[in-house]
Order: sequence, then structure tokens, then C-alpha cells
Amino acid sequence: MSQTCVVFAAGAYYGNEPSAEKLPRDAYVIAADGGLDHVRALGVRPNLVIGDFDSVNAQAPQDVETIQLPAEHDDPDMLSALKVGWSRGYRDFHIYGGLGGRIDHTIANIQMLALLAHNGGHGLLYGEHSVVTAICDGSVHFPADGLPHAAANRMVSVFSHADISRGVTETGLKYELENGTMHSDTVLGVSNERLDGCAASISVSDGTLIVTFPIESTLPAFKTGIKASETLGPLASHVSALLNKSR
Repeated sequence: MSQTCVVFAAGAYYGNEPSAEKLPRDAYVIAADGGLDHVRALGVRPNLVIGDFDSVNAQAPQDVETIQLPAEHDDPDMLSALKVGWSRGYRDFHIYGGLGGRIDHTIANIQMLALLAHNGGHGLLYGEHSVVTAICDGSVHFPADGLPHAAANRMVSVFSHADISRGVTETGLKYELENGTMHSDTVLGVSNERLDGCAASISVSDGTLIVTFPIESTLPAFKTGIKASETLGPLASHVSALLNKSR
């Protein structure tokens, strides 16, 4: 079975998303709600369609598995997609349409990257010029030949998602850090740069980091000391119990 799950969401698209021919081989494809409109436009056939379908125009193909969620459930459709993908054995998630657009959705999707990392997996959120990922008690490594010399965008930024992240090391970048400490309310790692012909690594021994890197980069290798959990939690398939009953 392929280890890669590709999720298409309803957010902003930039024209650099993969067509069916450019997806990872045998990738498991999920269209999350309005992401169904985008997979149609890209000529991609999903393996699964999931959502409350409040932001989609297209009809799901009758021969594609569809999970209909209630409109007033607790989880965003993206989280529901990740939970189902995880329950089917996938730990490597590539997410399109999860950046840009509504800022609250962007923040939520970055939180979900941290959730994946906390559970021993990893995710990549693709934007217009950058990719966002998260690492927890682990590392991310970029090969020396992983960025074209002509690439204008070389920016790599690192943020602490945990209140405190310890043992932070950054090598192969314009500014290097060894065994440092980063805080969630202190900006230290923004606007670093990849160097020509240099491998680069970012690691944290205790904590969670959000990392952004150029979309032109060869995808990095991930390492983590966290054993993959069996589940990301149950699917929120019922109307939320938190609804204000007086409305």
C-alpha cells in the first residue's frame, strides 16, 4: 500500500497543484468538501469524498466512496479527512487548498500539522510559494541538491508551536542554531535562507516546530522518535453537543 495520502481542500489554489499524472504513485486521494470541485478541475479522481458539503458545487461520482457529515459537527472537514486517512494506515499527508483564503482555516490547518506530528506522522501544506510542515521531537532534512540554483525563493522559517521547544538545531542555513530554545511568543527563526549546494537540517529534541520552506525544494526526509498512534480520534459524525440550545 502507498504511504501517501493526498487531501484536496476547499481553500486557495495557485495553479501549481498536481494533475492526476503528477500525484505520488498509488496515492490515496481524499476530496474534503469543496475540494471536490478542485479535483474535478485537475482531472483527479478521488478515492474518497468527505464533508458536510456546504462549500461544494460538484456532485460526488456515484462509484466513489462518500462520507456525509452533519453540517453542525465539531471537526472541520479537513480534520475528518485526516482522521479517515489515518485510520486506513496513512501517515504521510500532502494537503492542497489548505493555505490562503480564510485565515481561521489556515490557522486550523497548521494546528492539524502539529496534530499529525504529535501522533508520529507528518503533513505538508502547499501554498503559492511555500510549503508548511511540523515536526515534534524529531527532524526534517533537505538534501544538498534539493533547491534549484535559480530559485528566487530560498526562505526557511521556524516557529515554536509548543510553549517551549528545546534542543532546536538548524544547520546548512544562512543563520545556524545549535541546541537552542524557542518559545511560542518569541520570534527567532523567521526569514532564514537555504544556501546554494548545502544540505539543511532542522531538529528539535523536546517540543513542536512549524517549518516553512520553498515550494521548489525537493521534499525533505522526516525523522521522529514518536511511535505512530493507532488513531487521531473518532470521526465527528454527529451533530455537536456544544450547540447553544437556546438559539
